[in-house]
Order: sequence, then structure tokens, then C-alpha cells
Amino acid sequence: MALKIRLARAGAKKRPHYHIVVADARSPRDGSFIARLGTYTPQLAKDSGIRVRLDVEQSKEWIAKGAQPTDRVTRFLENAGVIAKADRSNLKKGEPGKKSVERAKARAEKTAALEAAKEEAAS
Repeated sequence: MALKIRLARAGAKKRPHYHIVVADARSPRDGSFIARLGTYTPQLAKDSGIRVRLDVEQSKEWIAKGAQPTDRVTRFLENAGVIAKADRSNLKKGEPGKKSVERAKARAEKTAALEAAKEEAAS
């Protein structure tokens, strides 16, 4: 059985609250789970101490048993010091889009033309 450490949604509409659970990878998001490891409330401030509550010891035990955390839970575990931080790089995310590149190029050409016109007028 493949185990996942993942988020299970709870809370009202537009007021999310998540339980950090260990579940079978085939079970639905809000379905049955094996163990509850903590909670995550995204509406609280990032520096709030109760935004993420996590049982570190249980998390270590489940990872030792082979449970694989999802991306979001991996970040929680890294912040708690349970697992080593991994280097992440999304090189495409920092690049500007096509339209932005075109606008910047047009702006540079326009600026260069204005500078040339000023130099011509000054001489």
C-alpha cells in the first residue's frame, strides 16, 4: 500500500482549514485516512505560530515507514526540520512573457529614438 502524507480539506466554503493526514494514495482527498499528524490554516498570518501545527515525531515515524509527503507538506516538514531542504528552481517562472519582452523592446527603441533626436537637436 502506497502511503501519502497530504492535506485533507475541512472548514466552510471560502474558509479553508486542512488536516495533515497519512492516507492511502488511492483514497480520495477528504476520504478515510490512517493517522492525523496536524493542521494547516492558510487564512492565518504566515508568521503565526498556529498556522501550521505538526506532530514532528509522528511525521518522522511515518516517513521512516515509507510515507511520501506531497509538495506542500514537504515544505511544512522542511520548515519543522524533519527533512532536509531541497533546492528548487523553476527557471521559467522568473522569465518575462512574450508580450512583456515585446513591450520592453519597443520601449527601448522609443527611448533610443528620443535620445538620438535630442542629440541631433543639440548639435
